[in-house]
Amino acid sequence: MNRSNGHPHDRSIVDGSAGSDFLQLDIGEAPFGGRADWLAGRPRRAISDGRLPLGSRLPATRVLTAELRVSRGVVTEAYQRLSEDGHVAGRGRNGTVVVAAPVEAGRSAGAGPGNEAGIGGLFTVPPGDDIFDLIRSAPARIDLSPGVPDLTAFPRAAWLRAEREVLGGLAASGFGYGDPRGTPELRRAVAHWARNRGIRAEPDEVIVVAGTAQALALLGQVLRADGVEEIAVEDPGSLGVRQHLRRQGLRTPPVSVDAEGVRVDELGAHGTVLLTPAHQFPTGVVLGGARRRALMRWAGDGGLIVEDDYDAEHRYDRPPVPALRSMLPERVCYAGSVSKLLAPALRTGWVLVPARHRDALVDAKRFADLGNAALPQLVLARLMDSGELERHLRLLRRRHRRRRDVMIAAIRDRLPGAVVHGAAAGLHLLVTFEGPEPGEAGPLSDTDLAAAALARGVKAQPLSWHRQRPGPPGLLLGYAASPASVIADGVAAIGDALDDVR
Repeated sequence: MNRSNGHPHDRSIVDGSAGSDFLQLDIGEAPFGGRADWLAGRPRRAISDGRLPLGSRLPATRVLTAELRVSRGVVTEAYQRLSEDGHVAGRGRNGTVVVAAPVEAGRSAGAGPGNEAGIGGLFTVPPGDDIFDLIRSAPARIDLSPGVPDLTAFPRAAWLRAEREVLGGLAASGFGYGDPRGTPELRRAVAHWARNRGIRAEPDEVIVVAGTAQALALLGQVLRADGVEEIAVEDPGSLGVRQHLRRQGLRTPPVSVDAEGVRVDELGAHGTVLLTPAHQFPTGVVLGGARRRALMRWAGDGGLIVEDDYDAEHRYDRPPVPALRSMLPERVCYAGSVSKLLAPALRTGWVLVPARHRDALVDAKRFADLGNAALPQLVLARLMDSGELERHLRLLRRRHRRRRDVMIAAIRDRLPGAVVHGAAAGLHLLVTFEGPEPGEAGPLSDTDLAAAALARGVKAQPLSWHRQRPGPPGLLLGYAASPASVIADGVAAIGDALDDVR
């Protein structure tokens, strides 16, 4: 029985031909031995060109199997490939639904309605405070920006189940004002989750915040009030981090990063430093053992470390190193979040600080917003306690690893001579370029390259945005949020852009 209530994508016509009303598919066009590839490619193309918009429902596998007169395994495999690419997702009784579609191929990010600044406004002047808002809003058919997980994989069904369970058992008092430190349930769950990073913490030590951005803002306020005037940062290091610290009136002197991580010998008289030691942003290097020991000696002599553990869960080719917080808790302010694990939209993170700063940080949080929204905290705690978050992480690791491998292969094919950094972990690759070839006019500008790529419909961030001192040109290329086929197309476009600017 057809239960689709007349939805055009669910019509089933078995009239003796090996065809289907769905996209007018003709299985006779499929190459021998490649039916699943062919069948996955047709909806993929229709999603790209808009014939299958977001929210469209694909036919049930049994329906399409009957219409095309193929084995159900062929259709199931094709749908699985579309799901792994991130184009579609299963929605239970609602069937298989289109959840992601690139902007049409012909659309670029030049000047036009909604983007009056055009490419020049993004890349020909130093990045301003609103640069990340501008780059996010710039239209492009492929977005390889770093720092975003596979948002199509968000565990909607598990979240809804947990939300119903929370609401079903929540007392009326749970809808009132709560503890500015966060709900007891989430603080307990975070304290337990932190053990994965080698951290031993009590729930009362955890302060829930609105992501790492707020963690940095609150820490900046507290440390500034305590007489701190500067926080040294890695170079290269996150532009966004520098922006948040400078917003609090703090200077951000650069400290070099090499193949072993931050150069501890350059810390000198700096009293406070912000680090990404587990997976340095943007280079991807891990702070080496000798550097860790030197850093602990520096901290033991009175230094303070702010540890941004921004994507510690995403490890592919090696086990994660313990957090610095696990080694010297009274000299480390630790910040973590679910932005790279679930979704930035949740705006949920946590901070662990030395006891001497804890009350001041709670006060800063109280007067910032009275505490994070309680209901999402309770749902997240339920996901963490039930093991659902860990299961989601295992799914992401497999998917992200495949996409990383596709990007590395595409770089090898389309960007010969480029050097790839940070492949063992994280959500992005750093690609750097050597000096000009003999006969070339001059050194490559990574902002020119990013502009040329955007003109071809591909977003990427230039490495120079994340530097305070001169260094080799490069691009930051995120792979986690894009299907494999889109990644390959994006790198190919960057290869063409590279030819344009050289």
